[in-house]
Amino acid sequence: MNIIVLGSAAGGGFPQWNCNCRNCAGLRNGTVRATARTQSSIAVSSNGTDWVLINASPDILAQIRATPALQPARDKRDSGIAAVMLMDAQVDHVTGLLMLREGSTLALYCTAPVWRELNGALPLVPVLSHYCGVHWHELPVDSSLHVPGIAGIRFTPLALSSKAPPYSDHRAHPQIGDNIGLLIEDLATGKSAFYAPGLGAIDPHVEAALRRADCVLVDGTFWRADEMIELGFSSKTAADMGHLPQSGEAGMIAVLDGIGARRKVLIHINNTNPILDEDSEQRAVLARHGIEVAFDGMEITL
Repeated sequence: MNIIVLGSAAGGGFPQWNCNCRNCAGLRNGTVRATARTQSSIAVSSNGTDWVLINASPDILAQIRATPALQPARDKRDSGIAAVMLMDAQVDHVTGLLMLREGSTLALYCTAPVWRELNGALPLVPVLSHYCGVHWHELPVDSSLHVPGIAGIRFTPLALSSKAPPYSDHRAHPQIGDNIGLLIEDLATGKSAFYAPGLGAIDPHVEAALRRADCVLVDGTFWRADEMIELGFSSKTAADMGHLPQSGEAGMIAVLDGIGARRKVLIHINNTNPILDEDSEQRAVLARHGIEVAFDGMEITL
């Protein structure tokens, strides 16, 4: 199984277009040693030719240009993207669907709550019906499925404790299926990955998936619970936005320390997070705990 990290940043990317925080300003003026990142998405393949795009970020066209495996190679009009799978209905994970409108009908895998959002509050599906069109495949929470063309890979969506998008009419009352994690298994090698870019709490079934997977790619949005408040950018905590910060007694570092030896990668990293500074103490802390920071173009083979 091949996994390519197409984008590793949270919404807005890094540097964020309107942000003058230490990280964003430092990357622009060269005073912070860091790497620019697009908004989070990965691609998964069993043969290196046909891929499932997991989340379609607003940066998808730049990500395709940077990833030869996703580019046309077999016909006059072609794509390495066999299907798109969505983890949620967040703007930074779905609006890239509009950028794929020139292609053939999109095979779209998402839960029923996400499908409702994309037909209602954020009506991308009705818009796309005037272009390529969308063929919906419902993602059954806690049940496994296979995607045609992606032989030998089993996907198991797991319900997560997180938040519906800010535009949702049930933002304050989350529903099962608003957010999922994915256990992705290669049936030939027996290896697996767990992907959860938005993770607000570690429920028992999520902890079991973390312990089962050979590689985990999980929420790296914030370092501190009050990061956005402390910097003066928001009145909301990480938990308010559906994310588990890295630091603290019950933070992501402690969670990953508790799941034993396996590859551990943080993804969906907000532009304010000090781990983006490769010379920061926070980055050194991650290294001491054996935790990697995802970057655009990172490749994982299992």
